[in-house]
Amino acid sequence: MKQVFSSLLFTAIVMTGLAQVKQDTSQHLVFKGVPIDGTLDDYVSKMKQSGFTHTQTQDGTAILNGDFAGYKDCFVGVSTLKQKDLVYKIAVIFPDKNTWSTLSGNYFDLKQMLTEKYGKPSDIVEKFDGYSEPKDDEARMYKVKFDNCKYSSVWQTDKGEIQLSIDHNSITSCFVKLAYFDKINSDKIKAKAKDDL
Repeated sequence: MKQVFSSLLFTAIVMTGLAQVKQDTSQHLVFKGVPIDGTLDDYVSKMKQSGFTHTQTQDGTAILNGDFAGYKDCFVGVSTLKQKDLVYKIAVIFPDKNTWSTLSGNYFDLKQMLTEKYGKPSDIVEKFDGYSEPKDDEARMYKVKFDNCKYSSVWQTDKGEIQLSIDHNSITSCFVKLAYFDKINSDKIKAKAKDDL
């Protein structure tokens, strides 16, 4: 009987410890199963363990390359405030697309997956600037390249904000971007910035 009681007590202690670890990690927004927290070097190390390749670090942002959410060859930027080595933002750049059908297909596919995970977006803008809708694929891509395409969805969670958008880099590349902003660390970054004012 004493051995059974000891086993039950040990199990209860272990389960309580696991629950506390899970609770601590769940305070931050999570990217690929890793809480958005800690130093840049620590976070990059964890992303390497998840299969990403570190390509460079510049101005407080580490650039990694790898597969994400079923998409091959994505670029991931892990950002900190230079004065405070604390990760607070992750941005994913999905592969470039040359047609509106493939670009918007990526956007709507990711939007659906995020909605299944986080619920309905708190803010959605999906429109082209101008008096009339573009008539074909080429006209839509022209609008994207010249910053006249406003497609974005935002999810507000108690742990932070997630932003999905169609974006571009000049007229050479058009892509879907997904950004995660951890609430706790974003607030710390803002507090640090306010101290400078």
